[in-house]
Amino acid sequence: MTIELKGRIDSNNASTLEKEIFARLDEEKPSEVVMDAEDLEYVSSAGLRIILRIKKRYDNLRIVNVNTDVYDILNMTGFTEIMTVEKAYRKVSIEGCEVIGRGANGTIYRIDQDNVVKAYNNADALEDIQHEREVAKLALILGIPTAISYDVVRVGESYGSVFELLNARSFSKILASEPDKMEWCVEEYVNLLKKIHGTVVPEGKLPDMKETALKWADFTKDYLPEESGKKLVALIEAIPHDDHMIHGDYHTRNVELQDDEVLLIDMDTLAVGHPIFELGSMYNSYVGFSEMDHTVIRHFQGFDWETGMRFWKKVLAAYLGTTNERKIQEVENKARIIGYTRAIRRSIRRAGLETEAGRAEIDHWKSELISLLDTYDTLLFTPYELELEAVQENLEEVQDFVDEHLATANCSAKDRMQIGVAVEEIFINISSYAYNPDRGNAIVRVTVSEEPVVVTITFLDNGVAYDPLAKKDPDVTMSAEERQIGGLGIFMTKKLMDDVSYEYKDGQNILTLKKNL
Repeated sequence: MTIELKGRIDSNNASTLEKEIFARLDEEKPSEVVMDAEDLEYVSSAGLRIILRIKKRYDNLRIVNVNTDVYDILNMTGFTEIMTVEKAYRKVSIEGCEVIGRGANGTIYRIDQDNVVKAYNNADALEDIQHEREVAKLALILGIPTAISYDVVRVGESYGSVFELLNARSFSKILASEPDKMEWCVEEYVNLLKKIHGTVVPEGKLPDMKETALKWADFTKDYLPEESGKKLVALIEAIPHDDHMIHGDYHTRNVELQDDEVLLIDMDTLAVGHPIFELGSMYNSYVGFSEMDHTVIRHFQGFDWETGMRFWKKVLAAYLGTTNERKIQEVENKARIIGYTRAIRRSIRRAGLETEAGRAEIDHWKSELISLLDTYDTLLFTPYELELEAVQENLEEVQDFVDEHLATANCSAKDRMQIGVAVEEIFINISSYAYNPDRGNAIVRVTVSEEPVVVTITFLDNGVAYDPLAKKDPDVTMSAEERQIGGLGIFMTKKLMDDVSYEYKDGQNILTLKKNL
């Protein structure tokens, strides 16, 4: 039973009020009593005695919506120690306020020059607000720059969190108004993304994004051909658990520039998981949701379709550390699988099948998803890895891929030439012999460590098992007439590199080159 307390409760009216309240209690015999003090302006000791008598009968008594003055009285007299007393929430109007961010759970408005409020969609959002405040504090402790809510308020029929963001501007606004800052935005956006994905979260502190994605897949599979649906679920199930942080809704409206500091906001989607889940949501933000209607991104992000496409492509290239189109397309396609899975579910749950435009959009996503599921057998990827057919025609692409990473290591011309020779010898060796007479793929993986700077290049193929290092080195002291033609490629590689190793594992030839710079 809810008892509304209004106006003043003092010695003049306490006796009458007490009789009314206990008469209701005796009649209704509630199991729980809540006293709503939203309109209570004044309470004396006479009113406190009524509250205490009710508390003695109903141990679960709560008093809610208490204004500051009345709360001070209850706190002073110890009532806040013996029962639940909840302060009233300050009311904030968002009428006419600028929208600076919009997510699945709420919308962020700028309410004045210094502050923003996140208004939650859920009318009973107090638990959601508490969760977001806790995960935001966790992120800050782990080194992620973010704003922490300092107040909880009423926004219409729901609640909101208030944050201090002094003169902050979202990256969406910067891209829309200052297109010449595209490259700067890409760099800062990717730097923050890598920081997030490089952060290990203590076990159990954040939800696992894989579990959420499996729910998306379990829903979406019922709208796909049976085999496609099964494969979709299997691909996500095969993604290993990962304790690294992901934001879950990482787009340019959730990245703010305050003074010279880049801040992440809207933290309620924070989770742990493989970065492919993050990239899938990012794809939707810039491309997926707007594929059939290019005006969607203008409404959502504040800039046009062309800007969104350019930004997404540049971000993905910078995140992967390559301009190699094959690699970028591979990872984008895997992100699309996640993105379309989520988009189909989202649209259907929002009555997308009930409109002609919605059905067309869902059919488009389904068609693309089915095609992609026929193409890929894993959603995993390695940023500094290139997979391509092991044929001589692809040598130049391999060399360009390796050169990109050597450039970031300030590699000298001599070292670059020596590494280039070794890369050519190994790749040509694989293309000539690994699958002969058939064809197959090779993987080239490049990493550059720091202090000391070491370039490591790994070649993997699923061809016939063969250890090129087992072959005896040619005798280079012999005369031209005595020497056999061939056999110098592996010998040169061993001489030019600081370390060369081979192993055969899980059906793969794995040859690793290392060069100290």
